[in-house]
Amino acid sequence: MPRLARQLSNSGVYHIIIRGINQQIIFEDEEDNTRLLETIKAYMEKSGYKIFAYCLMGNHFHILIKTEKDDLDIIIKRIAGSYVYWYNWKYNRRGHLFQDRFKSEPVENDEYLLTVLRYIHQNPMKAGLCTKLEDYKYSSYSDYIDGKSEIVDTSFVLSIVSKQEFTDYHKNPITQEVMGIDSCITRLKDSEATAVILDVAKCNHSSEVQTLESEHRSKIIKALKARGLSVRQISRLTGVSKGMVERNR
Repeated sequence: MPRLARQLSNSGVYHIIIRGINQQIIFEDEEDNTRLLETIKAYMEKSGYKIFAYCLMGNHFHILIKTEKDDLDIIIKRIAGSYVYWYNWKYNRRGHLFQDRFKSEPVENDEYLLTVLRYIHQNPMKAGLCTKLEDYKYSSYSDYIDGKSEIVDTSFVLSIVSKQEFTDYHKNPITQEVMGIDSCITRLKDSEATAVILDVAKCNHSSEVQTLESEHRSKIIKALKARGLSVRQISRLTGVSKGMVERNR
């Protein structure tokens, strides 16, 4: 089946998600996170774009971007290609690092821009990586609070809302769907999901699930789904392939 054409934005603003291939970790340490941010900054002048928000999340990252010169595909190809080249050199690896096609959605009005901005910044808290948004090092939330950034253009958002309104707005949960993701559905944090896995499987480590006899493993996977774990979460935390998890209904 041919791919659907990417939906273009009349405003030039897009919410981008780029994931590691097969959910692979793409940021192993602080240097990796810093390198991607440096790469985004390096291509700003050449490709002519503005960044309104970002968040780096281990095996994927979000960008809220406004294109002004080059097409979106060219911009992402440059950023991703440069980072992959460096990453493969650093870790002495070959081949693809990112999924074949990045996800994007147009952002056409100020109201939805603020919704996406909040969604991006709240990702680390939802994943259990922090308890306060300002404590997460690899998102643009602190750029808005501190007022200092070499990457993020904070002026546009802060022309729509004041800094106080910005912080108050970020304290509220998302009530609107973002890029096909139902934000009203509350997923377990990874730490909570791991505890559920250990309880259901009666094992010491979540990765032990993949070594179990198939019939027993199937029962556990079904039980984990019933306890609220997503297919991707079960696959990522146990090491059982996503396809196998999906087949156990």
